[in-house]
Amino acid sequence: MTVKIERIDACRWRIPREGAMRTEGLVFASEAMMAFLQKEQALEQVRNVATLPGIVGPSIAMPDIHWGYGFPIGGVAAFEPEEGVVSPGGVGYDINCGVRLLRSGLAAAEARPRLKELVNTLFRNVPSGVGSQRRDLKLLHQEERKVLQKGARWAVEHGYGGEEDLRHIEAGGTIAGADPEFVSDRAMERGRAQLGTLGSGNHFLEVQEVEEIQDRKAADALGLFPGQLTVTIHTGSRGFGHQVCDDYIRVMLAASRRYGIDLPDRQLCCAPLKSPEALQYMAAMACAANFAFANRQLITAWVRESFEQVLGLGPGDLRLSVIYDVCHNIAKWETHTVGGRERRLCVHRKGATRAFPPGHPETPEAYRAVGQPVLIPGDMGRYSYVLVGTEGGFAETFGSTCHGAGRMLSRHAAKKLARGRNIEAELAARGILIRAAGRATVAEEIPEAYKDVAEVVQVVQQAGIGKIVARLRPLAVVKG
Repeated sequence: MTVKIERIDACRWRIPREGAMRTEGLVFASEAMMAFLQKEQALEQVRNVATLPGIVGPSIAMPDIHWGYGFPIGGVAAFEPEEGVVSPGGVGYDINCGVRLLRSGLAAAEARPRLKELVNTLFRNVPSGVGSQRRDLKLLHQEERKVLQKGARWAVEHGYGGEEDLRHIEAGGTIAGADPEFVSDRAMERGRAQLGTLGSGNHFLEVQEVEEIQDRKAADALGLFPGQLTVTIHTGSRGFGHQVCDDYIRVMLAASRRYGIDLPDRQLCCAPLKSPEALQYMAAMACAANFAFANRQLITAWVRESFEQVLGLGPGDLRLSVIYDVCHNIAKWETHTVGGRERRLCVHRKGATRAFPPGHPETPEAYRAVGQPVLIPGDMGRYSYVLVGTEGGFAETFGSTCHGAGRMLSRHAAKKLARGRNIEAELAARGILIRAAGRATVAEEIPEAYKDVAEVVQVVQQAGIGKIVARLRPLAVVKG
């Protein structure tokens, strides 16, 4: 079905309200991106989200938009508490899939002679791949419940990092309201052995170099300098979050029927925010989000350990500290100004990043003068970006922006394109080392599978919903 689209300006497009839509759609994209999107299903998903009860403001899509389950990946939608709903499809299967960026006190040149040893050590110390497990971390049932309630704080309390880490994580590394009583035994079983693991698919651990600074003031506040060695961790709640989503999709399908919610797509199954089903899902989702925070905190500890082993430096010399850790797939209660008054809204971000502005109380104090750090990974062959949030973005997108480059090819199409090629050798020719649990993952994640993230962040900056601070270049990548 063709979706009607109207151009607003160079990087904004409107999907006008019609039919069952309760609001309009707002898509951030360049002209070239829109030409590609009009051949895909993602715009139809933006329109479908606009039909959900209680939606406030437009159904929004970021420039990394592509087709997802229910909501498009790159979708943002806010709902008011009286008539609004929560939808697992607006959060995603990998609950709190997110990105953490570590800065070091080293120049990349200092680590380059030991880079091969470093990537091999990271690959050994941080389990990756489908079903990966950290065999020396065994959680009993009661201890797993504490992880779900405390998130990254649980890891810090057990010696995996310090309080300073927690000050630079979204929500302090703990989403309130988590209740393991609303998590299935199957989810608990799947999560128990996977804490502290990278997983598979598009998840990665990447050693990088700060290639370019575009905003000196913000870079100084974030502790970034040209030539610096950084590390990005991209992973989420693993099988635990997947099972929580799967469990509650079944619950929400029944709830949609029970509450008489007319859906254009059953993948948008949902429940009123005041209903028992919604409250239970939010409590279980918070558990999965906290699992993901703890997961990235443990991996951070093993990254630090790996650097110390290979480079023979202590923590004081390495200074591997957390710049920020941000969620991608989550629904959160937040306060936003709509129509001149403050309102409490449930904001769904599905493959989208929170981007709060300078001065916001939830922006870490160290960054409050410049805005919340926004971490936008690209593909393993090109570059990633660090941005900060803006006042304009807070007003227009509920403080949201894109979360990555966005796929252009399905995994099947990417593997077909990679057939007969030596992707590892191609990356090595660019000065990028890679270790992966299997060749299939490398083939699925070839650079051509993604949009050029430079074009994506240019749209973000031109639209004023984020401000570019720095570009990072990959040196070594660990893939699942």
